[in-house]
Amino acid sequence: MASKTFELSEDWVVVILGLAIIALALFGVIVPKPSFNWSDSETLQNTVLSQKNLIAMGAQFVVVYAAAILGAILLKKNLKALLIVFPTVYLLTLFALVLAGNAVIKDYNLEAVIFSLAIGLIISNCFKLPTWFKEALSTELYVKVGLVLLGTTVIFGDILKAGSLGLIQALLVVVSVWYFAYWVCRKLKIDKEMSLMLSSAVSICGVSAAIATSGAIKGDTKKLSYVISLVLITAIPMMIFMPYIAQWLNLSQEVTGAWLGGSIDTTGAVVASGSLVGEEALKISTIVKFSQNVLLGIAAFFISIYWTYSKSVDDETKKEKPTLKLIWERFPKFVVGFVFVSLLFSFVVSPETNDQIKDSLKSLQGLWFALAFTSIGLETNFKDLFKQDNKKPLYAFIVAQTFNIVVTLIIALALFN
Repeated sequence: MASKTFELSEDWVVVILGLAIIALALFGVIVPKPSFNWSDSETLQNTVLSQKNLIAMGAQFVVVYAAAILGAILLKKNLKALLIVFPTVYLLTLFALVLAGNAVIKDYNLEAVIFSLAIGLIISNCFKLPTWFKEALSTELYVKVGLVLLGTTVIFGDILKAGSLGLIQALLVVVSVWYFAYWVCRKLKIDKEMSLMLSSAVSICGVSAAIATSGAIKGDTKKLSYVISLVLITAIPMMIFMPYIAQWLNLSQEVTGAWLGGSIDTTGAVVASGSLVGEEALKISTIVKFSQNVLLGIAAFFISIYWTYSKSVDDETKKEKPTLKLIWERFPKFVVGFVFVSLLFSFVVSPETNDQIKDSLKSLQGLWFALAFTSIGLETNFKDLFKQDNKKPLYAFIVAQTFNIVVTLIIALALFN
């Protein structure tokens, strides 16, 4: 009788890769963080394209390329295709990061992910990419490795620093808005997968929440890119107009900051809008937004449990009692890696060590996410994002975001007035 071949699932491979990158940093192999900030051709040449910065970019490439190769070997994927495709994806992503680093672009708070996605979409819709190229794209793996690394930033001590009022508001907003958004989605007969991603994006922290939820439920990358497009498009007008609405309503800086931090989905847009109001508004908005970001890991964990359980009682297996074993088999294991890393950096890694390596790991985390968005663009047909049957999620997002704005204002007035 032939022995059963042992195979690692993608989630366990993700945990291995994420922990390996973190272990390198903890043992002193700290990958330098490259700078992508520039304002004119001179600073572009002397800063971004300087020898020192190019070496930092090269060091990051070596780490992520080695991780991608190891992942392909462990998952028994086409290594020959990956050796060609990954450097291509990296170069496109690098171009997006440089574009996003421009001072004018930064003033508009346009994040690197939107350029990564746009570049991928342009290429995939203007050129016919070969099947072997698309099959070598490992979008989910890149997203999940980034999420494991995200655990290094969710520190228990920082949660306490966020302030009790910020945490109370974050909890009230996240719970109420998430359930309302999910209810609206289900009333409009939007599928569960899209409903979960959209509800998390509106209620928690935009792009990061959509990514985390997609990873937790192994969501469709086309649906993820659609939700991200909605988040990024709506964040800009909210960032511009909400400070003026707050002024018209004669709100204090504290209330305005709490309102902005709880309503606007992207951190960059929150900082920009808070800056338009004043120093106190900026401080409060940042605390509230950080408090919501802290809840991301907790939300992803419970969404994983819900999704795993609901999948275990779907139409195919509704007659089968959902045992703990079945739930564990379907549970996304990368969440275990995220929680482990968060606990490790909260209670084991010293603050001094964390200060030395946090910038490096955060930069690598952002790179993995950017690589994922480039990959999403390369495997997505642009017309699929805005076709007829995608109007219901758009309506649901607008309704949920409006509810978010109103409820957050009421809570901000109650807590910070």
